[in-house]
Amino acid sequence: MGDDSGLRYRRVLLKLSGQSMQGEKAFGIDHGTVDYMAGQVSELVGLGVEVAVAVGGGNIWRGEPAAAAGMDRATADYMGMLATVMNSLALQFAIEKAGVQTRVQSAISMIEMAEPYVRRRAVRHLEKGRVVIFAAGTGNPFFTVDTAAALRALEIDAGALLMAKNGVDGVYDADPRIHPDARKFDSLSYMDALQRGLEVMDSTALSLCMENRLPIVVFNLSNPSNLQRIVRGEQVGTLVS
Repeated sequence: MGDDSGLRYRRVLLKLSGQSMQGEKAFGIDHGTVDYMAGQVSELVGLGVEVAVAVGGGNIWRGEPAAAAGMDRATADYMGMLATVMNSLALQFAIEKAGVQTRVQSAISMIEMAEPYVRRRAVRHLEKGRVVIFAAGTGNPFFTVDTAAALRALEIDAGALLMAKNGVDGVYDADPRIHPDARKFDSLSYMDALQRGLEVMDSTALSLCMENRLPIVVFNLSNPSNLQRIVRGEQVGTLVS
């Protein structure tokens, strides 16, 4: 563990989308991309930051399109939870390969490959310098991984929820990939984000953060210095608070 005296956030939850794990692939897991993410996480741990991660599963399965095509929504969502477990195991392997002890905790019981989610055990792992990866969302259909990330961040008393985005360096008033003149926000209130319908996270997750005053930082993970700058309190991406 490093010297944490210069840190603004000493415990964080990093939310990674499943799509971010596929890199340039059209589907599945790109191991080079996952190794890069693991390196970013291990560097944070080296600074003395306690790191938890919540991973999506959209690179393998997306429940909403399947439900729209006629599949029962609950079944489609449970399949999505299994996809997050696959991503979590891949990320666990990569982080441990980088030299940091890691535990996967699943909201759905599968004890042969992951611990069951227990809040006090998760906090104890973090205190011992282990990375904890939360898999299977909340364990309930109809709730997104965004909501699971907000919930777990609150349960472990994280200082901030860090939302890694693909190719976007913050929150804009329009999609900057389509509208070159889109304006980026350095900071936003929760209510502004909700009322404007900005793509920070889903409204249930955002409302949960607002009710409990959990800061959200939306940023681009592809810049290798961003995570370290965020935990030191520098202006990176967009702060929603």
